[in-house]
Amino acid sequence: MNAPLKKQHLIDPEICIRCNTCEETCPIDAVTHDDNNYAVNVDICNYCMDCISPCPTGAIDNWRVVAQPYSLEDQFSWDELPPQQEIVSEETGGTIEALEDEIGALLEEARKGLGGKAVAPHSASKPTVNLYNRGKPAVATVTGNFRLTEPDADSDVRHIILDFGEQPFPVLEGQSIGIVAPGTDAEGKPHLVRLYSVASSRDGERPNTNNLALTVKREPQGVCSNYLCDLPRGAKLEVTGPFGATFLHPNDPAANIIMICTGTGSAPFRGFTERRRRAMPDASGRLLLFFGARRPEELPYFGPLQKVPEKLLGKYFCYSRVPNEPRVYVQDRIRAEAAQIAALLGQGATHVYICGLKGMETGVDEAFADVCRGAALNWATLKAEMRDSGRYHVETY
Repeated sequence: MNAPLKKQHLIDPEICIRCNTCEETCPIDAVTHDDNNYAVNVDICNYCMDCISPCPTGAIDNWRVVAQPYSLEDQFSWDELPPQQEIVSEETGGTIEALEDEIGALLEEARKGLGGKAVAPHSASKPTVNLYNRGKPAVATVTGNFRLTEPDADSDVRHIILDFGEQPFPVLEGQSIGIVAPGTDAEGKPHLVRLYSVASSRDGERPNTNNLALTVKREPQGVCSNYLCDLPRGAKLEVTGPFGATFLHPNDPAANIIMICTGTGSAPFRGFTERRRRAMPDASGRLLLFFGARRPEELPYFGPLQKVPEKLLGKYFCYSRVPNEPRVYVQDRIRAEAAQIAALLGQGATHVYICGLKGMETGVDEAFADVCRGAALNWATLKAEMRDSGRYHVETY
């Protein structure tokens, strides 16, 4: 069995100016100091966050997930913070991406189509995970709620912007957050957490803003989706997370990224594309998006995507319910682009990401097998190699 994990609040000794503000602010005397450093007592801290905002340097806004908490003596001896250690599950051998069983089960289910252990891209940034939970959630404010699909479309898909104010909520492209609708179910129990992929870049909807975006489809019987889609500007809601440590954007300008999605599965790829545009405008790697929907009117971000230059993003839209036209699915467009896809799959810098409806990975897998067969490649072997090196990722719901 794994030792119980704990999120520990730490102070960065390199940027702390020893002003004593945190110790004076803490309502329960969890912060203390010696002649060298200020430190947070893990046995007392209740994560109230009262000390975060007053800190003039941000030194106190640091966290580590640990199996064995650092003692006060450890913290007093530091000249710099220790790095976040990778915490491996004894059951799966993979990185623990969520402390709560409820969230872990959701992530495990989403990755069943991967066919093996999920591995992060080697060049990806180190993610923050499990910063907020049901007991101590972050509180966000809705600053935007816009319908993405046409008014006459069968589906109502929303772009929702959540602002965290002065609360720290660091996310990376590809991570998810948890939302719990208020109230209880028919049995009087709290509603289940629902995971939503972040649809924005790590630095927010606009550079250097402490917000993030979600892409949410209203489901007829979906308690959480209806709750989110109906939230007006200014509304407050509780958020947990962030979660996920493997479905991440590679920080390599030479990386080719093949993104395959349906519906709201486009959310993480909006973040990927924006990250590449902002941080790597001269990247040599290709970005390709295979995006499936019933009709153009039901494709989230259809209008904005038309404005993304082809040099940045190669776009392949696939529609399965356009009157008087043949049904086209993402796997069909992959086969149609066989020469290009085969050339990319043969390169060690190519990454594949699949996100969307549960079961879509089967058709995509068959399409890749056909493409590889025509290029004298073995897809089963190649997929395993890519997965084990952090270059093949699946999250379907």
